[in-house]
Amino acid sequence: MPKAYFMGFAQGQALSELHASFDVFVHAGLSETFCQSIQEALASGVPVVAPASGGPLDLVSEGVNGLFWDPRHPDSLIEKVHILEAEGELRKVLAGNARETVVSRTWVSILEELEDHYRSVVEGARSERLRGVA
Repeated sequence: MPKAYFMGFAQGQALSELHASFDVFVHAGLSETFCQSIQEALASGVPVVAPASGGPLDLVSEGVNGLFWDPRHPDSLIEKVHILEAEGELRKVLAGNARETVVSRTWVSILEELEDHYRSVVEGARSERLRGVA
């Protein structure tokens, strides 16, 4: 990716301005779970290219707010970036959808969702114990 520019560390207002200035946000990490950086990009109206694994699966909707690359085929990351580089209209559509896909993901809603997951695990284990399943 000879035209890529790696910005280095940023925070606060500088980070917000960087996100908002991107044409595309590319996430290459395969072990991401929460994906705050992806949420920040989407909230800034920036389409995302992310691996089809882990936390990005909860945030990126293929063809809606971004594109997935296949971790089994690392070259697919570059291919997806090239698609968004070449197809300006697609990039605009994804960018136009991006913010709406995360605007409701407040810390309160995320923690409630996490608590619901924990409750379902505990209730499932309790149910199995009562049925005698070990």
